[in-house]
Amino acid sequence: MLSPNSTIGIVGGGQLGRMSAVAASRLGFKTHILSDIPDPPAGQVASHTTIGAYDDPQILESFANAVDVITFEFENIDAKGIDLLSSIRLVHPSGHILRISQDRILEKSFLNDHDIPTTKWLKIEQPSDGEKAGAKFGYPFILKTTRLGYDGKGQAVIHNPDEFEAAFHTLKPHPLIAEKKVDFACEVSVMVVRNIHGVVQTFDVAENQHKNSILDLTLIPARIQPDLRQQVQELAIHLANALELIGILGVELFIDRDGKILVNEIAPRPHNSGHWTMNACPIDQFEMHIRAVTGLPLPPAIRHSDAVMKNLIGPEDMALWPKIMATPGLIGHLYGKEIAKPGRKMGHVNILFPYNSLPGEFGIRAMLQDLYSKE
Repeated sequence: MLSPNSTIGIVGGGQLGRMSAVAASRLGFKTHILSDIPDPPAGQVASHTTIGAYDDPQILESFANAVDVITFEFENIDAKGIDLLSSIRLVHPSGHILRISQDRILEKSFLNDHDIPTTKWLKIEQPSDGEKAGAKFGYPFILKTTRLGYDGKGQAVIHNPDEFEAAFHTLKPHPLIAEKKVDFACEVSVMVVRNIHGVVQTFDVAENQHKNSILDLTLIPARIQPDLRQQVQELAIHLANALELIGILGVELFIDRDGKILVNEIAPRPHNSGHWTMNACPIDQFEMHIRAVTGLPLPPAIRHSDAVMKNLIGPEDMALWPKIMATPGLIGHLYGKEIAKPGRKMGHVNILFPYNSLPGEFGIRAMLQDLYSKE
């Protein structure tokens, strides 16, 4: 267990690193950010910041020697760099987990090998594999890059062989992965955290709604049957133990029309769909993650309120900020980014409701309509 005033190294300078650094400060820890861009959002709240490439051995060695333990806030990091960091300091989650999460083929193979259901999939290595995918899944199916895809990037919906041919040559790097298109009833996620002693805690299951392939709303609790929520949490615990996770893991899942649970992908870090925990729980996802990587005890991941989390994306949503600040009951969080580019996550808003009193769909839509109203 790290003592107070120890330094946690965080690889990545975005909003997840920023909110992790704030959580660490509440527990008496210092944070040191490694970022490849100047003035990163996380650096605004951290004790120290190093600017340099994630694959520069000299930068990595200097960073590792300046901290007591290391974690990361996004997956698109050079795995060899994590190996170098691991040779100097403990890194949680491990480089092994990072490699699995970075590659959709490794990810789905690991999940299937541990009896965790996923969408049906096929490795795509050459143009002729499109015929196999069409025969196996029917049309339409999804074609994705195996690496570096997020917020809908790096994928295409394939309706016919001609679209496959074009997408195969556009999407890089190869190999790609084809997935059967799921007729899902809803998309859900769960945050699971595990420490070095094997203690595992899961937050409640969240329901996610996307807009333009970017998370728009998260609803807590997910509007699914209690037995399905329990199954999702049990699956997440099984996955955390199979990975020998130390830290937090976001698990994104589909619930299909028949009530079947399918894992879509995993993220070994705090997750956008877990931001509701910042105001609806005594201990949020960021503190849980910091507790796990520093060896502190993991209390139950309970919530005291229902919640709606609304992402603030691009200039349109940032224009709402004055109204958000003036409206009672809206809890705003900004990420310190200077330019509100279209599609860029600039912050989020949490709205709390008494336990087990989440509004229905009409109430949620009416609430959002009020938010966007210019009156």
